[in-house]
Parts: sequence; structure tokens; C-alpha cells
Amino acid sequence: MSDRKTHWEKVYRNKSPLAVSWFQEEPTLSLRLIRNAGFNRDAPLIDVGGGASRLVDGLCKDGFTNISLLDVSGQALAHAKLRLGEKALGVKWYEADVTEFNPPHRFSLWHDRAVFHFLTAKEDRNRYVEVLNHALKPGGHLIIMAFAINGPIKCSGLDIVQYDVEKMKAELGENFDLIENGIEVHITPAANEQKFAYFHFTKSTEDNPAS
Repeated sequence: MSDRKTHWEKVYRNKSPLAVSWFQEEPTLSLRLIRNAGFNRDAPLIDVGGGASRLVDGLCKDGFTNISLLDVSGQALAHAKLRLGEKALGVKWYEADVTEFNPPHRFSLWHDRAVFHFLTAKEDRNRYVEVLNHALKPGGHLIIMAFAINGPIKCSGLDIVQYDVEKMKAELGENFDLIENGIEVHITPAANEQKFAYFHFTKSTEDNPAS
């Protein structure tokens, strides 16, 4: 079992999903960005590191019918399945480390709120971008959120990497065109502030090699 998997399984065994610092009652920003992209309701969407997040609830409510969730923690996915009840049968669930994920098909949307910033090793970030390029269709949308410059320097006891536009572009390479970015201040269940940077890209319509 990888160190990442061991860590996150322990987190979700020992804490309620409602108590973790990244919990959102309503993922308003993510839903707005996804709605703005104008997807057909049968477009294949994947929430990377979705775990126990409530984004899947909002996507189901919006009528999306081709939703996938990827998380390294089976405990986190189990929380989401239990919460969704019968709706969970219509979602595809993948328990894997994103850097080792083998996409079963290509997606129109790759959404990641607070996974990428945990990849402190350059080789892990490179592998993430390789998987992303393989998984996302040409012309597809990438929505990625990470701790901003001057935001937290750790989360869940782990070091993170802070991002601004230039740093994120440098990691992703030339395949991605930025269409929107900004800052969101997230209020944790403990009433602390976390400064997130969010980035909405589209992938080039050509499958160029990653930079």
C-alpha cells in the first residue's frame, strides 16, 4: 500500500467527512465552472480526488448521466456511495492513486479540487500530467484548484505546493489554454480561512506531447 493511500485511508477512518478541512456543504464554484462549460448531460466527467465530496450530488441533480469518481481512499468513496444511495449505481467508481490511474476511456471534463497541490515531488507531478493528457479529450475542459500563493503551506499534516497562474501553466505545459482563473477563500468547518487558486483550462484540439 502506498504512503498516500495509507495516509488518506487513515484520515477517512478517523474523521467524519463533515469535519475535514476541505469539506464544502455546497461546491458552488465547481458547479458554476462546470455549468459554464456547456456540456451535454451525457458528457463523460471525472472528479479526481472526489472522495466524499458533494460535487457528485450536484452533478446528479443537474442531470449529468456519465459521472466518474476517482480517489485513492476506498473509505472516502464508501462515504459518498452511502450518501448517494440508489444514485450511486449510476456513478463509476475508481479506487486508485491518480499518478497510477489507467483511464478506461477519455473524458470531456477533468475536475480536481485539492489533489494536485499534494504532489510535492516533480516526478509525481509529471506523471499526473501524463495521465491527464491521456485521459482528457482534445477540446476537453480542465478545472483544477490548489492552495494559492500566501495560502496554507500544509494540509492534513502533509506539505503542499502553492500555485499561481504561471506556476500552474508551467506544470501543465503547452497543451492547455487558460480561460478563467481566480481566488476563492474557503471557510473550513473549524471556521478557518483557506486561500484557493482556481484555474479553468481547455485542452488543445490536437494531441500534442506534454511539455
